[in-house]
Amino acid sequence: MSEKAQVCEEKHNHDDVIEKTNLEMPDEGTLCDLAEFFKVFADSTRIKILYALANNELCVCDIWQSLGLTQSAVSHQLRILKQMRLVKYRKEGKTIYYSLDDDHIQSILNGGLEHVME
Repeated sequence: MSEKAQVCEEKHNHDDVIEKTNLEMPDEGTLCDLAEFFKVFADSTRIKILYALANNELCVCDIWQSLGLTQSAVSHQLRILKQMRLVKYRKEGKTIYYSLDDDHIQSILNGGLEHVME
């Protein structure tokens, strides 16, 4: 059974609400950046990596072995996550350790998980 589209049955003119909405709307460039940011979360492999890094600083070997992925797949996804500033890294000798870039990423993961678990 298809659901009927929810539309106003009569035309309203709420200029004050429209003006407030337009004033509060981020500019188009910022909205595009935000859309790109959320696209990163559309891949379950990247989500797995972010969750693995949520409580632990890990090297690439730790990540691919714990998640059952290939090293090249993890490296590819880490490159994307670094470009979007979701993860950061530090070098110790020849080993590179990854972690979440900041607490915002953990909050986004927690909020998303809470939402889908409702």
